[in-house]
Amino acid sequence: MTTSSLFVPPLPDLLASAHVVSLPMRVTFRGVTERETVVFRGPAGWGEFGPFPEYGDTEAAAWLRAGIEAAWQGFPEPVRDRVPVNATVPAVPAERVADVLGGYSGRVHAVKIKVAERGQGLADDVARVAAVRHLLPDAELRVDANMGWDEDTAVAALGALSEFDLAYAEQPVASVEGLASVRRRLREKGVGTLIAADESVRKAEDPLAVARAGAADLIVVKVAPLGGVRRALEIVAQAGLPAVVSSAIDSSVGIRAGVALAAALPELPYACGLGTLSLMAADVTAEPLRPVDGFLPVRDVAVDEALLTEHAVTGERRDWWLDRVRRTHALLAGL
Repeated sequence: MTTSSLFVPPLPDLLASAHVVSLPMRVTFRGVTERETVVFRGPAGWGEFGPFPEYGDTEAAAWLRAGIEAAWQGFPEPVRDRVPVNATVPAVPAERVADVLGGYSGRVHAVKIKVAERGQGLADDVARVAAVRHLLPDAELRVDANMGWDEDTAVAALGALSEFDLAYAEQPVASVEGLASVRRRLREKGVGTLIAADESVRKAEDPLAVARAGAADLIVVKVAPLGGVRRALEIVAQAGLPAVVSSAIDSSVGIRAGVALAAALPELPYACGLGTLSLMAADVTAEPLRPVDGFLPVRDVAVDEALLTEHAVTGERRDWWLDRVRRTHALLAGL
């Protein structure tokens, strides 16, 4: 079977090598301290299926499609042999910033900082960004609000944070119209921070609406939510905007797909958000795809059977994930 030229393997072939794992994290991210995901093997290598638990089957099916592409089809030819990556600082207290950045090996050239966390305020965001700037005076900084602000709050917050010379702000508000408004109002205030669209691309029925509306200066693309490397490449080409490749808190298997996308893009003007394994305390490989001196190599991942066993999920949670694979597979196969 095919869907948009992708071969969808029979369900038994997919389940035969599927492993459900739970990987502990060094810090809380999106409220998660253990990252549950599924990895499976096909003729081209390993694929990953790790949509967050709250995602419905239709949205999650894109993640399975991306995993199948990786495992059964492989990746496009790269145009570079390494990709630049940013460090990621979750919404931790300012005094923990140094510890988080200590998880990255060598030089850090760019940092994405989470802001607008529920239960926190602008003072927390300012303190966190200030701590990063103090530790890394020459790094490129960008913030990610994950749609956490309304328009007025976004304009006020980004005005306050502009003293730290931000390159861009990722998804400050939820709607495309809101992004366009925030972008316009910041320009009127003389704030030069660029606007990046993330959720408005990967969670939208029409990922190109942002570009048509002039609502963003660049787009953030993630392989799994967009249904694979080739689909993501098509969206970037059609949008006509600079792209930042990011991850969805994946194991090295999922990070490998992100690296493949970044390596295949004709232009890569920004460091990628693919260094998130530094937030993890475990992985499915003995050689994790972690950045060194701000870069990730373009290489395949050797999954370690012993680590799959060590971090295996059993019982009801395993059944829940495999049932999810079955349902999303049925959607892809048109059953």
